[in-house]
Amino acid sequence: MTSKVPFAERGGPVRGVLDLVSGCYPAFLFGGSVGDAVPVFHLHEVTREWLEPRLQFLSENGYRTVTMDAIARYVTGGVRPAPKSIALTFDDAWESAYSVAFPLLKQYAMQAVLFAIPARVEQPQFVTWAQLQELHASGVFDVQSHTRTHAMIFSDDEIIDFVSPALEHESILNRPLEALELGTPLYTRRSRMSDACRYQADESAADRCRAHVRKHGGREFFKRPNWREDLTRVAGRPKGSFESDDERASVIREELAEARQILSERLKTNTVRHVAMPWGIAGAIARRAAEETGHELAFAERPFRTRLVRAGDDRLGLMRLSGKFITCLPGRGRQTFFGTVR
Repeated sequence: MTSKVPFAERGGPVRGVLDLVSGCYPAFLFGGSVGDAVPVFHLHEVTREWLEPRLQFLSENGYRTVTMDAIARYVTGGVRPAPKSIALTFDDAWESAYSVAFPLLKQYAMQAVLFAIPARVEQPQFVTWAQLQELHASGVFDVQSHTRTHAMIFSDDEIIDFVSPALEHESILNRPLEALELGTPLYTRRSRMSDACRYQADESAADRCRAHVRKHGGREFFKRPNWREDLTRVAGRPKGSFESDDERASVIREELAEARQILSERLKTNTVRHVAMPWGIAGAIARRAAEETGHELAFAERPFRTRLVRAGDDRLGLMRLSGKFITCLPGRGRQTFFGTVR
């Protein structure tokens, strides 16, 4: 059984070009107007040097920020926010949301949405529960769900690589759930919120590979020119199994339900009603589970759809734009998609 990555879940330059030529990017990026839409921008880790000029641009040009309830009223009820309304959404709840974004948002009298991952809170580089509670209580951040673990799973039974020191340069959120000791076989990875069934390899092959790396120098082993061929031979053809359809549906539902429950309990609130799907990926099972677990809105990628939010949009497939396009909004000092100032 195999489960390769479908086009809708891929990024990269080819996908970017197709999005561009198919009209996914809104007209205001090229000097046009926003119209009756609400641009929603997504951001991740930020520095003061990067974020402050963008907030200053918004402030000087009269833009106002809205949170998820205003977006929900617009999407499901047609109640449009005031003119020049936009939304800023920060994914993952990195520590910079507290140390950088929080004071700057207060300085510029703006609000934002923070999509938090309960299982990551308190881990290095992420906010603590005390910080998240402060952000929520302040009213500056509207805290919502980014699923419980933001997990990657193995979705295929063919080894495509092995854990090497190079994996340290990948975002920790892109790493799979499995053990990451040097030498561990790696398989095709997909989001837990995709429709892929998780593949769980027999640990005997991984044990052989990890032992082989330890025996032959640990990190030094990966300086050999043929280390991949060596580990492929040691691994052989691993055995393993795929989860059942029922198991997959149950785990996805738990990911969504438990994230809402944990955030609601820790923040003592009933306002956690929305979710941003990791990597913008939501399969049919995740969409159904989001609705069953009481989520009102979900941000998730849909190929060849405009990256704006309008009344009547698919409430479980709303689209966002990268924060790098904030200064493309109409106003003094705006830039275009290609970087020219107008």
